Amino acid sequence: HLADALRVNTSLERLSLRYNNIGPEGAAHLADALRVNTSLKNLDLGRSNLRDEGGAAHLADALRVNTSLERLSLRYNNIGPEGAAHLADALRVNTSLKRLGTSCGCA
Repeated sequence: HLADALRVNTSLERLSLRYNNIGPEGAAHLADALRVNTSLKNLDLGRSNLRDEGGAAHLADALRVNTSLERLSLRYNNIGPEGAAHLADALRVNTSLKRLGTSCGCA
């Protein structure tokens, strides 16, 4: 998995996975990597089919502890009220994220 490389990478600052069918399972792997990665500043997951049932929740859990990510795009991922609530809770404690894109594609 790409997520395995992200766990140990210390130089990558930008990653675009836009238009990849990552889904909730892939989001869980990425979230595990984001919990320990300290170099990634910009992550684009637009149109990655993350959805509420797992994807947004997994990423929200990672955002609670990640200290490097400054920009995150989750545009057009069918994230509805449940996923948005998870993200909002995470943003209450996250101190690094400066820009979060979530427009449209909401359930």
